[in-house]
Amino acid sequence: MLAALVLLLAVFPWLAPLWGLDYYVDLARRMLIVSIAALSLNFLIGRAGLVALGHAGFVGVGAYAVVAMVEGGFANAWLIWLVAALAGTAVSGLIGLVALRTRGVYFLMITLAFAQMLYYLAVSLRAYGGDDGYTLYTPLVLLRQADGDVLAQGNWLFVVVLLALTAIFLWLSRMERSYFGRALEGIRDNETRMQALGYPTFRLKLLAFALAGGVASLAGALLATQNGFVSPSLMHWTQSALLIVMVVVGGIGLRWGAPLGVVLWGVLEEVLKHSTDYWHAPMGVLLIAVVFLAPKGLAACFAKKNSTQRKEGAA
Repeated sequence: MLAALVLLLAVFPWLAPLWGLDYYVDLARRMLIVSIAALSLNFLIGRAGLVALGHAGFVGVGAYAVVAMVEGGFANAWLIWLVAALAGTAVSGLIGLVALRTRGVYFLMITLAFAQMLYYLAVSLRAYGGDDGYTLYTPLVLLRQADGDVLAQGNWLFVVVLLALTAIFLWLSRMERSYFGRALEGIRDNETRMQALGYPTFRLKLLAFALAGGVASLAGALLATQNGFVSPSLMHWTQSALLIVMVVVGGIGLRWGAPLGVVLWGVLEEVLKHSTDYWHAPMGVLLIAVVFLAPKGLAACFAKKNSTQRKEGAA
């Protein structure tokens, strides 16, 4: 199923112009990028039980890493994206050293505080546009050739983003089934017991937090590459809250939960904002409905339905 979906999406940018759907290529690419950030948050919440209200801060770190590299004269997309991911890993690791010494609502608030610090730091960076943001006038380079460079834009960027999302999806799925993932689940359910069994709970949580931050920063770097523009609003706490909403709607801890939540939210937002100026209200109703009618997320509903159908077929 995954291979078929990836193949279908891979050819979509080339087929879309035939039906006049060029606009939806950009929309789909943005959803794929946001899905990368949502996957990292879903891993953090679902496996480690760490509800962070500052994840967009790491997305912003990745985006501003792109700005810093471009200002430094770099244009190689692969190098810039790697540096952005490493920068996000380092920043989230440093924040985690402090934030992970708290729990529950205190952890939520301290991650929010750190994210807002990053936000106001970005606002104060006049060299990078401050509150007005920074425009990337020159596209990044994917591949240099004698007859012309392959730029990180258009259809090729779509394919790169799709492959990145697929690789991260498979990597996180594998980690969930690994010793590391099982240990995180144990810490989520009963950290005191895991400590008594000799597990280095703080280090395991710190590693999960840093990895999630690195993945989110990669998403930020890809988002900056697509938009050609970076602003502090990318790091605002409302963006972190929106990521949490997407994960909740899709299904916390479920493999397909984050991408499903992103796609559903993105499609509804696109449809409703062209229909009414008050499109936020129906989105709020959707969230309330999911919380009451499908508390485990929409992905859990689909999984339950498929399981029931298989049982009926076997009978």
